[in-house]
Amino acid sequence: MEYVRLGRTGLKVSRLCLGTMNFGPETGEADSFAIMDRALDLGFNFFDTANVYGWKTGEGVTEQIIGRWLAQGDGRRDRIVLATKVFGRMGDGPNERGLSAFHIRKACEDSLKRLKTDRIDLYQMHHVDPDTPWEEIWQAMEQLVREGKVLYVGSSNFAGWHIAAAQATAAQRRFMGLVSEQSLYNLNARTIELEVIPSCRAHGIGLIPWSPLGGGLLAGALKKSAEGRRAGEHVQKEVVKHRKQLEAYESLCQRLDEQPADVALAWLLHNKDVTSPIIGPRTQDQLEGALRALELQLTEETLKELDEIWPGPGGEAPQAYAW
Repeated sequence: MEYVRLGRTGLKVSRLCLGTMNFGPETGEADSFAIMDRALDLGFNFFDTANVYGWKTGEGVTEQIIGRWLAQGDGRRDRIVLATKVFGRMGDGPNERGLSAFHIRKACEDSLKRLKTDRIDLYQMHHVDPDTPWEEIWQAMEQLVREGKVLYVGSSNFAGWHIAAAQATAAQRRFMGLVSEQSLYNLNARTIELEVIPSCRAHGIGLIPWSPLGGGLLAGALKKSAEGRRAGEHVQKEVVKHRKQLEAYESLCQRLDEQPADVALAWLLHNKDVTSPIIGPRTQDQLEGALRALELQLTEETLKELDEIWPGPGGEAPQAYAW
């Protein structure tokens, strides 16, 4: 396993991040434990979750599974960088979602209890809250950092200007601010190349792509469909929409003698602005299969062909659309 610094911090995280969204809804507790055990053995030290995962309002199902795994001891808590998120609805009350100081404090305390730990290494804002001023958000985060309950703060699904605004206010308060941004990024979803990636680079913020395989679209969806293997309704619609691109993409992967999922992950890893793509395995085989991407070297010719199949927005703003 390779390790890289998380943004401008001195913290080192594994080149692949273990995403846990499937733990509970798709993968039972015993299998989730086995995946986390194996991930630790393979050198993964970056685990990502969220208080809403499990999709039962207020229960934090996935966090509870991780907490019971951590409670087994053997020093595993100190071997991982544990990331979770705040924003989503965790109850029926008017203050049980968003980024108010009221909700951030309670959400953090609840996550700590479910995770059975004394700290959250990376506490991420799951989405932008347009109703809460940055002064209030940073005041709440600063308090959690002072108390040792949070070490670093990150964002998720922010626009470039949100990152700039957040960092400007943090600087005024002499607070470190954001150290990471978790964004939708893959061969078929490259919008963040316009402004989010340049903003992350300018502010020393690590980029953590989520859905690196496009929900399964980039993992051989066309071949699987031809072989009669089931795919979700959303993926099936995307296959119809992108059939010509998928034909070209899977043909390229076949010529390379590589799995489409590995090529998609390797493409992200070739981007120097990317810290750790999040993989969300449902099985140990999927976990171990992702390791191939770490050693897969794509030539300039292959990268160019991938750009032709899956064109991005044309570069960074404003040059992408202006003279």
